[in-house]
Amino acid sequence: MSEVEAAQFEAPFEHIKQHVKPMRAGNKRAVYAERWWIHGEARPEVRATCLKLPRYIATLCISKHRLFVWLKPPVLPDHAPIVFARDDDYFFGVLHSRLHEVWALKLGTQLETRPRYTPTTCFETFPMPKPDKMQQGKIAEAAKALDDARNNWLGDRTDKTRTLTALYNKKPTWLTDLHRKLDEAVCTAYGWPVDMTDEQILERLLVVNGERANK
Repeated sequence: MSEVEAAQFEAPFEHIKQHVKPMRAGNKRAVYAERWWIHGEARPEVRATCLKLPRYIATLCISKHRLFVWLKPPVLPDHAPIVFARDDDYFFGVLHSRLHEVWALKLGTQLETRPRYTPTTCFETFPMPKPDKMQQGKIAEAAKALDDARNNWLGDRTDKTRTLTALYNKKPTWLTDLHRKLDEAVCTAYGWPVDMTDEQILERLLVVNGERANK
């Protein structure tokens, strides 16, 4: 909204005018200095894609565990999440597979001990599988089962100790089983065995990446 419109919200506007405007005035990016009352910087491409879907995928840029979740409009992400303009369980499943996690951990960066997900290296270079219709359905089915079970465990969110980070720190058997089923479905789509080591996964993905890059 414009500065005049924002000023109608008197208390928050006066607060940021006093505390934010002086800091923004010296910002090297003109858009921050000139539009000091705006939180961050608008991302019209997000509104044009993700927010027109019934849901979209997100993962935190920096996180102990590489977790993907569904967000729904009108939630508008800030700079911390990386978002994907897809609303299908198949795509969610591939991103949440061990294959993509191993690739992202290898090609991403780190902040201290926490992995950083960088889209240009972790996602854009990742060679997605080319499944047939049945294989794609199996991945989607396994992904939905994982998401449904996690949401059931999280409950109504009144218990603040029940977070996805806490769940993956604990990694109960049922969660491990669901991830194994998802990994089996994704590996089948590649035509690969599920019992690969991390090194074998990277080797195979690198070969596919190279083959596609040379086409």
